[in-house]
Amino acid sequence: MEASRPYAHAVRNLSLDLIDVIQQLSFARDLPTVQAVVQHAARALTGADGATFVLRDSGMCYYADEDAIAPLWKGKRFPMESCISGWVMLNRQPAVVPDIAADPRIPFDAYRPTFVKSLVMVPIRIEEPIGAIGNYWATEYQATDVQIRTLQALANTTAVALENVRLCTGMEELVHERTRQLQEANRKIEQLSLTDDLTGLYNRRGFFALASRQRAQARRSGDRQFVLYVDVDGLKTVNDEFGHGAGDTLLQALACLLRKTFREDDLIARMGGDEFCVFGTMMGEGDAIVRRLEQRIARFNASGQEPRFRLSASLGIEIMPPGSDIPIEQLLRVADERMYGQKRRHRGFTRLPDE
Repeated sequence: MEASRPYAHAVRNLSLDLIDVIQQLSFARDLPTVQAVVQHAARALTGADGATFVLRDSGMCYYADEDAIAPLWKGKRFPMESCISGWVMLNRQPAVVPDIAADPRIPFDAYRPTFVKSLVMVPIRIEEPIGAIGNYWATEYQATDVQIRTLQALANTTAVALENVRLCTGMEELVHERTRQLQEANRKIEQLSLTDDLTGLYNRRGFFALASRQRAQARRSGDRQFVLYVDVDGLKTVNDEFGHGAGDTLLQALACLLRKTFREDDLIARMGGDEFCVFGTMMGEGDAIVRRLEQRIARFNASGQEPRFRLSASLGIEIMPPGSDIPIEQLLRVADERMYGQKRRHRGFTRLPDE
């Protein structure tokens, strides 16, 4: 009776240690944490000289990590059929090897450079094993039934921990993906709210949302600023004669010319209907900006790309000196008035082809 007390005490302590390990694994949320807990626990619970954490990977045994008195096989892969960890996974049962030299399941050449003389290998999960835990001793050693059961209990708990990691990782990836999709959707919504559907240019809201930032940057750099107001001539006539599809083509053609004429950093917008606006910085004279756009329009008409009508636009420009902080609305009014002055001179400029 007295002799059984130390054994019972040892078993009780072993059970308490295992419970502590199970608690640690219940909090693990990634594979490195699981590996670190398991391999340390495997040695501590059995007094082994080394422990390995093996994962099943596409028909191979991957020795993912180890805790041992000397290097073993960390980072290496071996075929399932030629490895003792593969044997326990394929047979779904522990392997107890008191003498590795006497067991035909052991690839002795792989063990010759190591300290290993005895081992116990248990599968991680009995049904459809996903890995194995190995314990190694530097002297010939016969593991007890309690040690084997303890290792198997550790392996079973490890299987649950790995499943939790998989679920947590999957949830995190799902959250990241949903967050990315939401951000992309919000970006598209924001873009749509600032963009004109027909031309792909900024709309009126987009123009005013970005103009303040553009102007602040221009003031800091000391550049001269300009606002160009553009109105398509004869849009109503084209709509009446050829339909609104032709009118849309007219507006899209001008939008394309504006993109080609001005720089990528310039702010180009369709303000509504047949009116467009450009805000940007300049080095030369305002007349040069107007002439450049007029030349683009003339080349478009000469190309014959649109045989039903000529593209014509009235232009008005306002130039601000460096550092100007005149409100953008006031600049637009001035450019708009100048545009209408030219428009009055352009009455009838858009010509429909003779039948």
